Amino acid sequence: MTEESVTKFEYKTYSGRKTAMLILGIAVCLINFVLNIIIGSSSASIPEILTAIVNPAGVSKLTATIAWTIRIPTSLMSILVGASLGLAGATMQTILNNPLASPYTLGISAGAGVGASIAMLTGLGGLAVIGGIAVPLSAFAFALLACLGIYFISRTKGFTSEIMVLTGIGMVFFFQAIQSFLQYIASSEALQAIVFWTFGSLTKADWTNIPILTVVFVVVFIAIYSQSWKLTALKLGDERAKVLGIDVERLRMMMFILMSLLTATAVAFVGSIGFIGIVGPHIARIVIGEDQRFYLPMSAVCGAAILSLASVATKIIVPGAVFPIGILTAIIGVPFFFALILRKRG
Repeated sequence: MTEESVTKFEYKTYSGRKTAMLILGIAVCLINFVLNIIIGSSSASIPEILTAIVNPAGVSKLTATIAWTIRIPTSLMSILVGASLGLAGATMQTILNNPLASPYTLGISAGAGVGASIAMLTGLGGLAVIGGIAVPLSAFAFALLACLGIYFISRTKGFTSEIMVLTGIGMVFFFQAIQSFLQYIASSEALQAIVFWTFGSLTKADWTNIPILTVVFVVVFIAIYSQSWKLTALKLGDERAKVLGIDVERLRMMMFILMSLLTATAVAFVGSIGFIGIVGPHIARIVIGEDQRFYLPMSAVCGAAILSLASVATKIIVPGAVFPIGILTAIIGVPFFFALILRKRG
């Protein structure tokens, strides 16, 4: 066997092993998706729910409504939001070369929280024209406002990772201060709604916002994945990437815009759900490595699997009640975060 044949065999083995791990991750997502649909607090049995999925006319109207109006949209939303946050976290950790970075590091979620709070505080949700989309629309607008602030400040310094991190930290404190002020002046009803939104919840999932998030995720994923080899080179350092002919500043700027759009869309519909953007990419890195061709989709898959599993867990932990999923992801994510810090001795 020639050296070239050996190299090809090793490459096929390398790719095959990583592809198998990716397929396994997708299978876990599908299992969690099905569990999320069949588990719930209603009196409908598992066979009835499964029948409602394939033949809604074969069950009662109530069971069909539970399956198609509540459980399936919630299950799909958990997959889409988890995948979005996982992909955004992986992209951020790559362009910033910081294993502890996440979509929330740059203050995007904090900006969305301020936008949602303003909509609730001013009563925009009660308007006849845009009442149903007022809160997510306002959250999305302020998330993009935070992105624009980071963009223009970082642009003056060449989009270096250090400047972006520092600017993001500043945005976090700025929007948290505004959020605290809004909570201070809010009425008891508005305060309750604001606090619940900041906890994060999948209860707002419906067949209106799912297509929006699906389109944004697919477009952004394709755009980011098309630059996977450049992102892999970026992991070698800015100077080496430039030697390979990569415009590092332009690449970092483009990835930041795409990641911001993806994060802003996700948090606009579900609120603040933390740690998915940290935990998902790190699990992907452990099982599949830093090759961005596999790392990016695996991060999305891990994020989807974690959030869908958390959605199932909330139904089991507090049956019959709406338990904010952001609380559970934080409880899981904080120990993982500390373990990661302790593991990174160097």
